[in-house]
Amino acid sequence: MNNLTLLFIIVSISSIYWFFFKFKRGKIKKKLRLQIFESELGNNYGKRATVVQFSTTFCSECRAAKALISDVVSTQNEIAYIEVDAESNLELVRKVDIRSTPTTLFLDKAGFEIARATGAPKRDQLIKVIASL
Repeated sequence: MNNLTLLFIIVSISSIYWFFFKFKRGKIKKKLRLQIFESELGNNYGKRATVVQFSTTFCSECRAAKALISDVVSTQNEIAYIEVDAESNLELVRKVDIRSTPTTLFLDKAGFEIARATGAPKRDQLIKVIASL
């Protein structure tokens, strides 16, 4: 096999992986009903729902997600927004199976996980999920 063919194969596989990765990031998916307690979050639940974002200090996508979520949630009085530093809360990260940042969890008023977004969620999806809570 010559070098040009090998290079073509590597670039093709990398491109396919990149498209798959980009397609999955930011999608909001329904999840199992895992309960997260207020004591684990260090904050109170919202009256109707709670949005929890797991982020890290070095993550630039986390800052964009925080700005978007804060903006959307600011108009909702009964929905709480909590940002959790993933590096400082490793026990909680392991419990809820956070594999990358930002990851956003949507909790009902009792603290049960309803949905999850890995990566920065899209504004229209975020508004739709918050309206359904």
